Amino acid sequence: MKNSNISRREFLSMSGALAGTVLIDPVSSLYAAEKISADHLLKKTRVALVGTGHRGTGMWGKSVMEEYAGYVQFVGLCDKNPGRLEVGRQLIGTDCPVYTDFEKMMLETKPEVLIVTTDDNTHDYFISRGMELGADIISEKPMATDERKIQTIIDAEKRTGKTCRVTFNYRYSPHRAKMWEILRSGEIGELTSVDFHWYLDTSHGADYFRRWHRLVEKSGSLWVHKASHHFDLLNWWIESDPESVYALGDLEFYGKNGPFRGENCRKCPHTTECKFFFDINKNERLRRLYPDNEKYDGYYRDGCVFRNDVNIYDKMAATIKYKNGVQVSYSLTAYSPYEGYRIAFNGTEGRMDAWIQESNPTSDANYDEIVVYKNFGKRKYIQIPQGAGHGGGDKLLKDQIFIPETADPLKQAAGIRDGALACLIGIAARKSIASGKPVSIDGLTTIQPENQKIYKRV
Repeated sequence: MKNSNISRREFLSMSGALAGTVLIDPVSSLYAAEKISADHLLKKTRVALVGTGHRGTGMWGKSVMEEYAGYVQFVGLCDKNPGRLEVGRQLIGTDCPVYTDFEKMMLETKPEVLIVTTDDNTHDYFISRGMELGADIISEKPMATDERKIQTIIDAEKRTGKTCRVTFNYRYSPHRAKMWEILRSGEIGELTSVDFHWYLDTSHGADYFRRWHRLVEKSGSLWVHKASHHFDLLNWWIESDPESVYALGDLEFYGKNGPFRGENCRKCPHTTECKFFFDINKNERLRRLYPDNEKYDGYYRDGCVFRNDVNIYDKMAATIKYKNGVQVSYSLTAYSPYEGYRIAFNGTEGRMDAWIQESNPTSDANYDEIVVYKNFGKRKYIQIPQGAGHGGGDKLLKDQIFIPETADPLKQAAGIRDGALACLIGIAARKSIASGKPVSIDGLTTIQPENQKIYKRV
């Protein structure tokens, strides 16, 4: 992959000045791939996938087979569940070999790239071992669930010379990319603070409490599994490293707080009275992947959201201090009536706001809106057409990963350092709740937070 090194002045000239209400084309020429030589097309990248669940077979399986067949070739699939592994091969549409033994797959197929989409608490093993066995890595977020596992990955990268790409697709949605551009245009002056509040609804939010994500030992909690997405956006927007975190959190809605409970929805006697009843058999894809194959591992994809073993938080709040002085107020609620977020960037010369509802929207508008306020001036409205797949980010991310020589002018490609810092904020938040004190990022791993002051008007 080739990175584009353009100056700030060149970038601003390409971006253009903000004015009035503008409808921005989500497929900017900045994302256009450079000319691909015939040599690139002749040799496909050999790719293996470990973890053939919903995300692995969908986001990184079937869609890659259909859209990037000219660039990649699946040479092996691996999963601990043999039934789900075979269904995964069928859903992806490949005839490549399948394995329940990871080491055997790597040694026999010799992939150049390994895609890791397993349970979060196993990412560190597959990333590190995959590097040792000769592959570069594409990892789903979060990269790892605690600081020790992050350090293992950092050490493996240094030892092997291989790389790990963390798939932060939120960076690629045109709406969030436009915020990055506005911040760098100097429109609101020097950034001083950010208010960022994310809401998971009673459909998507509840789903985390049905699955293995409900266990902190599996997911690192929503501080890591979900919020690492948000923390990565903050790190990318602010372009400085987090320095310290003070956090609060509690489990007050799901788990032991429920009025009744069962083992899973299909076997529950409360299906007629529970608002969270989920009939997984109505979704053929999920049924084939999970209920049809739970006999192999006992995993229930439709677990009860009120199970007593739920030990992650469903409400969280944190104050994050960055090395460049920017302060962030962040919160995550997992039982909201709608899904989305509110964010505000406060600067020395103005403010930028956005309120995005991803479910139950208040209007039929097919765009997301950003509002820029100037101190002593008029506000401006910027409207970004909505795109499919995480706000239009999925395809742009995969284009950059799989199509050779695709430029990266917005610095969206995320490596191990990015993946680590996004997780470390959530890990520090967990530690802060346990201790009741702020926790420094410095010292959790060998990563030293850096100060980059960039939001000054030219």
